[in-house]
Amino acid sequence: MLKPFDKTSLTTTVGNIDITIESGRMANQASGAVWIQSGGTVVLVTATTQPLEIDRGFFPLTCNYQEMAYAAGRIPGGYFRREVGRPSERETLVSRLIDRPIRPLFTKGFADEVQVIATVLSADKNVNPDVLALTGASAALHISKMPFEGPIAGARVGYVNKEFVLYPTYQGIADSSALNLVFAASRDAVVMVEGGGDFVSEDLVADALEWGHEQIQPLFAMQDELREKCGVAKMEVQAPEEDEELSSYVAEIITDDLKTALTTAEKMARKDAKSAAKAKAKEAVSEKFPDDEAKAKQVGDIVGKLEKKIVRARIKEEGLRIDGRDTTTVRPLSVETGLLPMTHGSALFRRGETSALAVATLGSSRDEQRFETLIGDDTKRFMLHYNFPPYCVGEARMLRGPSRREIGHGALAERAISPVLPDAESFPFTMRVVSEIMESNGSSSMATVCGSSMALMDAGIPIAAPVAGIAMGLCKEDDEYFVLTDILGDEDALGDMDFKVAGTREGITAIQMDIKIKGIPSDVLRRALNQAKDARLHILEHMEEELAAPRPELSEMAPQMCELFVDPDKIRTIIGPGGKNIKAITAETQADIDIEDSGRIMVFAPTLKAMELAKERVLYYDQKPEIGKNYVGVVRKILEVGALVEILPGCEGMLHISQMDFERIEKVDDLLKLGQEVSVKCVDLEPGGRIRLSRKAWLMEQAGQEVNLEDFKRPAPRGGDRRGGGRNDRRGGGRGGRR
Repeated sequence: MLKPFDKTSLTTTVGNIDITIESGRMANQASGAVWIQSGGTVVLVTATTQPLEIDRGFFPLTCNYQEMAYAAGRIPGGYFRREVGRPSERETLVSRLIDRPIRPLFTKGFADEVQVIATVLSADKNVNPDVLALTGASAALHISKMPFEGPIAGARVGYVNKEFVLYPTYQGIADSSALNLVFAASRDAVVMVEGGGDFVSEDLVADALEWGHEQIQPLFAMQDELREKCGVAKMEVQAPEEDEELSSYVAEIITDDLKTALTTAEKMARKDAKSAAKAKAKEAVSEKFPDDEAKAKQVGDIVGKLEKKIVRARIKEEGLRIDGRDTTTVRPLSVETGLLPMTHGSALFRRGETSALAVATLGSSRDEQRFETLIGDDTKRFMLHYNFPPYCVGEARMLRGPSRREIGHGALAERAISPVLPDAESFPFTMRVVSEIMESNGSSSMATVCGSSMALMDAGIPIAAPVAGIAMGLCKEDDEYFVLTDILGDEDALGDMDFKVAGTREGITAIQMDIKIKGIPSDVLRRALNQAKDARLHILEHMEEELAAPRPELSEMAPQMCELFVDPDKIRTIIGPGGKNIKAITAETQADIDIEDSGRIMVFAPTLKAMELAKERVLYYDQKPEIGKNYVGVVRKILEVGALVEILPGCEGMLHISQMDFERIEKVDDLLKLGQEVSVKCVDLEPGGRIRLSRKAWLMEQAGQEVNLEDFKRPAPRGGDRRGGGRNDRRGGGRGGRR
């Protein structure tokens, strides 16, 4: 007989929604597993751990978020009809969202492999599963034996009608929210932020985080209660004891060398100097302790701590950083545009030793990215892709597909740029920007924002305003907080915060924050936001010196577009049987032609000449007959009283036998054959839509005679005009003669 489930379930209200966390029913062989639910959205989060045989030199944590198609009642697309291959971009981004706040919370010294898997089992269109997965990851780790110093919780804050909204719906975010902010927090402080806004102020962002943090307090008590009821004891981890004798010995040997290295402004020279100091320490330790390999292995950690101590002490005591700047100065800037002659738009943005080459490309609506989501199929008309090749940091390694980091940085920059893009109605192009990082020494993602903004303007894309971004850092020494503007790579590694803010002069469009300490006070967060604003405005000034606004015209290399409106009844004719006509046009012009049922047609062509030709070909099928205009038609049907002649695509008129020639025509097929071309003039358009044609009028015009269209609007009776009189004249004359 199966043992009954030892299920524990707790529910709390957060904002306007109920959240339930349950354990004990599923995945009981995992170290920790929870079922977290709100509305119809259910996420199963598991956490497992296993010892490693070798020390990898880093904490081996892997977080995977996966959305199952069945959760939304869908069958996956593709040949295999199952979830296969690499994670989607959204799955990758949410996986990072989970990883970033929980990684710093494992007890120092714990080095076992940890895997967190969040699986969306049921998807409610009103409840986004990403923040539930984040909270669920904390709960699964909290109830496990792993030394996790949580709990934390995740939430999303929107701003609708000048009021903050917790856990807004998908539609609420899409329709009316000026802010879409995801954050993770401990009981005492915010530890991670990711989001964007429509030019929101620094104060609004800070207020949103404070408000959201207050709202989610019930989630911490619920996780603590769940842990208490589950009753799993935490494993004890002994933090590695510092060998004070060894640390003092290493410091005595290389402190001066490290101080010199850490005041070297140039990155590669500094890297070489640090490597030389580290090698010197290893050699000295090996000589002093030749039989103690354990001491030799500690040298790297000791040198790292010494670097951190030296850098922070200089900031605190002298107000100076590694490259000699104070805490608020931005590195030297350089901006160039139009570097690549055959591309649609390009820009090279440099900030110190970080530079990004951004290239903008335009395409038609058919180039939009199409993808499946839990709430339905979707498209994206703006894509920003970030590439971080090994040469940008002087390394040599295998080239593979985009890493999680590259996907995340590209998404952040894309979020920053999106609010300034023109809408699809006024600018119906698909836009793609690729950022190639040429050099990296801190905040290449924010260099990508600046470079991408300039590349779009260089292409002539009418963005609302240029966008700039800056990365802020933090050093906490005792009870003092030092906010650093425009951090270097070493300052990122040795500091306590990586805080990226992007926006226009008007306000913030994207924000991302990760901290390595347990939290920062609200006033420090506000100081960092305001300091970032000063830096952003400074960078925008330099960008505007190169290019203050989008170029007035699209690049001559960019595809050309025109908008046409045709009679909806002519759409079938334009397309043709089996698409024959439209296929012929696209083959001839290489244009993409999008036709809407309303009669709106968008033509995207590779050149201006191709666009004009495609336009001409399309409008040919939309012509309407005009009285007095000559046409070369094709005989489509022969009748006893005349012929139906197609003078325009899908448009036939009646050529009466009396209007075919000046001479009497006994039979229509004496003059005309099916498929024969014939020149005619349109002489009348009757209210019912009937079109009257005349070859006689055309012949008169060719002979230089004056044509009065009124004489041709009604056909003469058969033979009437060929014998000098009308029917009555003939009848009367004949009878009178016989009498």
